[in-house]
Amino acid sequence: MTRYSVDLDRRELIASWGTGEGDLAKRLAALPDSTDTSALLGVARSLTQLSDAAWRTYTHPAGVAGALEPDSEGWRRDREREAFGEVADAITEPNLPSGGTMMVSYSRLVESAHRIGRALRNLGDEALTTAVLAEAALELAAVESAELGDLTDRAQQAVLLSREDASPVQVAAADQLLHEDPFGPVELFSTLDPTAAAVAAAHWLAAAAEVAAESSGEAPTDVVLEADTIESLPHETPTLVLGLIEAGATPHEAVTGLVRHAMHITDGFLLDPVALRDQLEGLEDTVAEYTGEAEPDLDDIAVRLTPLDPKRPARDLLEDLLTGIHGCWLLHSEHDEHDEHDDEDLGGAEDHDDEHHRQGRAHFARLVREAAAANRDRLI
Repeated sequence: MTRYSVDLDRRELIASWGTGEGDLAKRLAALPDSTDTSALLGVARSLTQLSDAAWRTYTHPAGVAGALEPDSEGWRRDREREAFGEVADAITEPNLPSGGTMMVSYSRLVESAHRIGRALRNLGDEALTTAVLAEAALELAAVESAELGDLTDRAQQAVLLSREDASPVQVAAADQLLHEDPFGPVELFSTLDPTAAAVAAAHWLAAAAEVAAESSGEAPTDVVLEADTIESLPHETPTLVLGLIEAGATPHEAVTGLVRHAMHITDGFLLDPVALRDQLEGLEDTVAEYTGEAEPDLDDIAVRLTPLDPKRPARDLLEDLLTGIHGCWLLHSEHDEHDEHDDEDLGGAEDHDDEHHRQGRAHFARLVREAAAANRDRLI
């Protein structure tokens, strides 16, 4: 989301947002010199709340929440997204106290706009009001652009957010980048929605696992775990995703399911209590077997509710999936007998090793592209 602050030295309202490569900032408006700082901070705080509420409609779209019947989660999300059209009016004509009471909107987005409007009315600066109205419109437009898969300009901040769904436009763009470099170019993190990039990466991981399985004799679901014996890898999540795909899930289903589960935990909800109960039922037996104690002490045992980092689940998943592709290459290179270069054409030992490494990665990438193309239907 965009964060708003007050530059006390310059007396300016500042907006800043992340891009995946660093933060950008811009000056929105000059602030009245004589105004109390707390009043100015009230405008900045309410603008930040507005941005947070607006981007939540992007990260938590109504379409993935199920039914849209009145008072359902999907219905509430849908109404919040429709409230974009009320923001300008709420800022211009905010609810004001009357007779000791004041109307408060159920919508976080709209109520943030009313708070902005009340703060601006107290300040009474027409130029600041005009600038804030323009800024609010720009922020809402950025959310709308991100929904359409356009993550340019202000909408680029979406590359830092985890979303419960994946834009087909963004998935296609990530798939193209991975076709160019199956090991994962940096543009996956700086230009694309991480959930969509992870969907494409899951497809390419499955292709890489097929290649590694063919050369090593291991099952495709075990290749990343086996590669962990060559180089320490975060193998749990890639192995989980490969298992889900092997069981019939699409990359979209596997990735969005894991991201959505982690996001619910971040929000304080446990999405699947039955699964946790099953996990806990076997915990004591597992610990007893490991420790050799008949009645082990479980006080110091921690149980992970999600394999992903709940503060950044989509980006964490994307990183792990790309590491999984690297692991597939490690295992493949241990068993593949392919050798395209002529040793006589190479110089010293260092040149020989570098060229062998380069050709080995290029050969693996070609095989992965072929496997990905052969199973493209699972992505689209």
